[in-house]
Amino acid sequence: MPEQLNLTVSLRGTRDVRENYQLFRLTGLLDAFSEPVFRKVMTKCLDESPHHVILDMSKIDFLDSSGLGVLVQLAKKAQNAKGSLQIVSNPRVTQTVKLVRLESFLSLQPNVDAAIQNIGANA
Repeated sequence: MPEQLNLTVSLRGTRDVRENYQLFRLTGLLDAFSEPVFRKVMTKCLDESPHHVILDMSKIDFLDSSGLGVLVQLAKKAQNAKGSLQIVSNPRVTQTVKLVRLESFLSLQPNVDAAIQNIGANA
């Protein structure tokens, strides 16, 4: 059963821990306002196992440079823990990520199933 994440008024989400990955489903805005709380919650979750993380951002309405920065930090943290960060994207998120040429580093995926398969392929 997914647990509710205590984020901000503008960013909500759930966390579902499976055998070899954690799935986060996010809705709302990942911006300068929500980024500090998001970073704190995600860092805590990444310190726990498993270290493969899927962020379902298909319902994110807005992503700014603060949000991009925290995604890069989380990807590095997951890699250092021998895990990975997969991001399920939507056109708005994809456009923002491609603008700064981070699409391959942030491992954008079209859906959750593709992200899970990608973890299996790299495990």
